[in-house]
Amino acid sequence: MDRADRQDRHRAGKSDPLDAVSAARAALSGRAAGAPKGRDGAVEAIRALMVAKRSARHERTQAINQARSLIVTGPDELRARFARHTPAQLVSELAAMRPRPGEVPGYATRVALRELGRRARFLDAQIEHLDELIVPLVTARAPGLLGLYGVGPDTAALLLIAAGDHPGRLRSEAAWAHLCAAAPIPASSGKVTRWRLNRGGNREANHALWRIVITRMSSHPATRAYIDRRSKEGLSKKEIIRCLKRYVAREVYPCLRPAR
Repeated sequence: MDRADRQDRHRAGKSDPLDAVSAARAALSGRAAGAPKGRDGAVEAIRALMVAKRSARHERTQAINQARSLIVTGPDELRARFARHTPAQLVSELAAMRPRPGEVPGYATRVALRELGRRARFLDAQIEHLDELIVPLVTARAPGLLGLYGVGPDTAALLLIAAGDHPGRLRSEAAWAHLCAAAPIPASSGKVTRWRLNRGGNREANHALWRIVITRMSSHPATRAYIDRRSKEGLSKKEIIRCLKRYVAREVYPCLRPAR
């Protein structure tokens, strides 16, 4: 669905009835030519599962952070015991705790830590179960996308969700780059033209491109050679990442079509 016309809103105001009239006029005149993303296929299923996974991952992080805060403010014995634990080690040991009744504050702290550990462990299992559902859907929908360097199931899912169930509505890879906010647009009218990224695009898709670029920057020979060459030309790291995101958007575009 196209965004409401800003000029109409500026002239006539903003309300649901006025927006409906503006949308109807745009459709009748042919100005509203955008095709819908569609919510009737595998991508909509992926989107729904990713909503649950995102919230589970957020709550797991929150539980671990709360546990670390309790450890910092808790008894010395707890601080010494869990000081250098990784998140996975912390969750495993906290969930296995068996607090014994004793001093009230210390006992309550240990019970709270155990419950936070069990909550994080439950969320781990939930995330694992959601992955078991998401990965086959992503693989069946876009196997070529997962074959690209630096693209994992989560990243591929974000890109597919941005494109929708009907990626044919994206008429070109340039349109796809604009949707991902990876297409530079002029930012000045002086003699020296400067560029900035389109801030009106899909932030999650842009973040997915960024994750691919960061992965390639650390271990992909061709990308590292490109960085060296562009750095010698005087480009900053931020500008290089912008160029790489645009390149990745171009590479990803053909892989968004359903497998036939």
